[in-house]
Amino acid sequence: MTTTTHRIPPAELSGLSGALVKRMARRKVGRVPDSLGVAWHNRRVMRFMFGLGRKAERWDACDAQLKAFAHMATASVVGCSACLDFGYYQAHHAGLDLAKARQVPVWRGSDAFTALERDVLEYAEAMAQTPTAVTDELSTRLREALGAPALVELTAFIALANLYSRMNTALGMESEGLSASCDLPPLTLATATA
Repeated sequence: MTTTTHRIPPAELSGLSGALVKRMARRKVGRVPDSLGVAWHNRRVMRFMFGLGRKAERWDACDAQLKAFAHMATASVVGCSACLDFGYYQAHHAGLDLAKARQVPVWRGSDAFTALERDVLEYAEAMAQTPTAVTDELSTRLREALGAPALVELTAFIALANLYSRMNTALGMESEGLSASCDLPPLTLATATA
């Protein structure tokens, strides 16, 4: 599904570099998302953003499922359907709990999550607010449950999710239907209350 709301039209990924980016995208998600064409307008920024993501994927002090839920919660608060769509796609391919992943946007009304997962989701939402709304009590609970190294990692991961979500929404990026390939259509607050 291609969106027409990009605020910058996608550029053609050309040359040897473009061919390499297309090949990597097809290997990772099965096709070349329009968002790559938008990012292609400034390749230095694109490489920086991809580099951040690749480095963050190697962090291992905090549980991958907790970080995935936090990223989806951040995307949901910011309103980034592209990030939520990609988050569902990644959750499917990483073997995460898909029933829980689908409930992230409506986690407050769901009984699917553990107390720790609920604290992580609350933390992600609090970090997505402007100004941030993280409380000392919530931070203490998470530090006691996860340890300081994992909490630092979780915080950085949520900060990156804010960066990606806010950049995508500002550029008019929307879901490109990646999650449809794994039969996990995004559940948003709007569809949950309809």
